[in-house]
Amino acid sequence: MGHGHHHHGHEHEHEHEHDDHDDARDLAIPDEELAPGQLSRRRMFRRTGLLGAGLTAATVLGAPASASAAPAADRRREPKDGYLWLAGDHHIHTQYSSDAVYRVLDQVRHANAYGLGWMVITDHGGETHARIGVEKVNPDIVAAREAVKDTLVFQGLEWNIPAAEHGTVFVAPGRGEVETLKEFENSYDGSVKGAGAGTPQNEALAIAGLNFLADAVRRRRVPDALFLANHPSRKGLDSPHEIRGWREAQPSIAVGMEGAPGHQAAGIAKPHGPGGGRGYYDSSPSANSWPGYPAESYKTFGGFDWMTATVGGLWDSLLAEGRPWWITANSDAHWVHGDTSDRGPGGDFNANGRYEDPIYKGVPNFASGDFWPGYYSRTHVGADRFSYGAVMDGIRAGRVWVDHGGLIDGLVVRARQRGDRGVTLGGTLSVRRGSAVELVIEITLATQPNWAQFVPRLARVDVIQGDVTGPAADKDAFTTAATKVVQSFEVGPGRRKVTFTYSLGAVDRPVYVRLRGTDGRRSAPGLLGASIDPNGPQIDVYGDADPWHDLWFYSNPIWVLPRR
Repeated sequence: MGHGHHHHGHEHEHEHEHDDHDDARDLAIPDEELAPGQLSRRRMFRRTGLLGAGLTAATVLGAPASASAAPAADRRREPKDGYLWLAGDHHIHTQYSSDAVYRVLDQVRHANAYGLGWMVITDHGGETHARIGVEKVNPDIVAAREAVKDTLVFQGLEWNIPAAEHGTVFVAPGRGEVETLKEFENSYDGSVKGAGAGTPQNEALAIAGLNFLADAVRRRRVPDALFLANHPSRKGLDSPHEIRGWREAQPSIAVGMEGAPGHQAAGIAKPHGPGGGRGYYDSSPSANSWPGYPAESYKTFGGFDWMTATVGGLWDSLLAEGRPWWITANSDAHWVHGDTSDRGPGGDFNANGRYEDPIYKGVPNFASGDFWPGYYSRTHVGADRFSYGAVMDGIRAGRVWVDHGGLIDGLVVRARQRGDRGVTLGGTLSVRRGSAVELVIEITLATQPNWAQFVPRLARVDVIQGDVTGPAADKDAFTTAATKVVQSFEVGPGRRKVTFTYSLGAVDRPVYVRLRGTDGRRSAPGLLGASIDPNGPQIDVYGDADPWHDLWFYSNPIWVLPRR
């Protein structure tokens, strides 16, 4: 198939219900509620150290870790990688959002055509959506699942997080998806509840919302639920202590954030684009912004959020605590750059909860800053099969890497002792203290034109390593001293695949490693200095930041923990 399309294979059945949910692995379900067979299965997982694997603990330190061998579910697939890597997008709007235009089916068909295997419809939380929108969009989502069977379509919403920014909340399909999302939005949405101000009471309401989702899963109202923070630095609202608080309160629900926001076309210069900031990162501090953030945090760097783009910055400060917190990249598609459609006439959003179906206008809209899902931003998730539950499990496990503009076609990363298979992204490798560990990186390079009609060329891959030092005394810490770029690999032209090996040496302390790659067009020393990051992404120029001229990929981390 052509560039951007995906193969799912005949063995991956389409599961629209929750029959693939593994109760034995779900630590939210107490032992006494398990059937005898599931209880036996859970005990087996505990004996082999495969239960939890740090994913439902606040940090990987002290949690059960995977040994230097892959879990059985991983080993039974092809030996090279073992996962079905599905590109997706968890942040997409439709005519059921007050500021968007498209039908659900329009977004699903485009996402499918641009190669996505999964996607989440996330119309804005708010009074109208909470009152009627959640129910009204559901039949459209169900119909789209039937019409486009090789893209998984989740229902979610964009939560106005009390005291903070926006976030994606989504659930696995099942009988309770509408009822659960509606109750959640009516009870915990910051706009519905008038809880936008950064007060301790509103921060507590956000935690209560996460507790509600965890309880809904535990009581099996829905098979699964996840929360990811969206565009976290855009307005300075998501303080470091709030992010830590979400993760600590419900580590199986609150699992990460957008490492790169949507709205990437917003940086295209006028008259061909909006002439703004990538991601619409054009805000200044407000009364509700966390005052500790520097001025540069309100801009993007190579299209990525400041929290992610700064080596040794906020994301790394979380990882250095051993705190699993994953990054994604999404379209946030409301109204697509260059599109020739318009809203249908005569609609009343507040009365109907939706706009009328779009019509052909015939005039390209270059003032819009969005791309179709899958057109530019992709979140690749390692799933053990093609199902809703497997995608959510892959996200929760951190088997995720992200890219812009089709910079690379594939990424396989493993931390291992020589001769062993080791663990992949999001995993924790447990080794005897002093053991030699290596990071093996295999990249499939792009050979077909992307959707801007050029073949991207990867120029460099950076390995970033940090010490894991445990929970920070200061919940608002947003730097960590012992993280830096430890090695860079240059990538020559004319090859289909490249493989690199980075030696961590004899591991005598807990560490983590993550990857970043670039087309090399725009770089600058990192914000914490050239000794930390000699060639990081440049700050994006407001009004003149063509996203196609500055492409990056990022991976989630792998931890390596020596046993005493």
